[in-house]
Amino acid sequence: MSRIAKHPIKLPEGVDAKLVGKKLTIKGKKGELHLEVCNDINAEVKDGAVVLTKANETSFARAMWGTTSSLVRGMMKGVSEGFQKRLVIDGVGFRAQMQGKTLVMQLGFSHDVRYEAPQDVEIKVPKPTEIEVSGIDKQKVGQVAAEIFHLKKPEPYKGKGINYEGRRILRKEGKKK
Repeated sequence: MSRIAKHPIKLPEGVDAKLVGKKLTIKGKKGELHLEVCNDINAEVKDGAVVLTKANETSFARAMWGTTSSLVRGMMKGVSEGFQKRLVIDGVGFRAQMQGKTLVMQLGFSHDVRYEAPQDVEIKVPKPTEIEVSGIDKQKVGQVAAEIFHLKKPEPYKGKGINYEGRRILRKEGKKK
């Protein structure tokens, strides 16, 4: 079993952490994130690191110990570097563009598909066939990318649709004569 939570989580340069009660606040150059620490986990900020310990020896406490450690590491990376997901649109006539905070896509339907960007997530369209989703919260960035992906999943015969960059589509063989 992994014991990654045993080690103190060192704060990167330019990142500050504060603990008020059970609320952990991590602030960096890109923004600020908050985490409500579970009652089975004790957290403290000392010597430029966040130290997590189990309050008791239950299986739930062991599970939350590693989960909380992973969440804190993700928050630190988010406020210092940020997270980014790239989507690629494939298909004849399929394209995307930004109109203010709204992503407008032509995906082979009789109408344009519109997607409103949430407040904490930034969507960019560097090319008409590429979409970049970025932000400081890993969960929100992944959720927005998944919602855009599900608007038009790639079909298995020609691969037309929206796909994550670098993801391979399992292709099917067409009809045989």
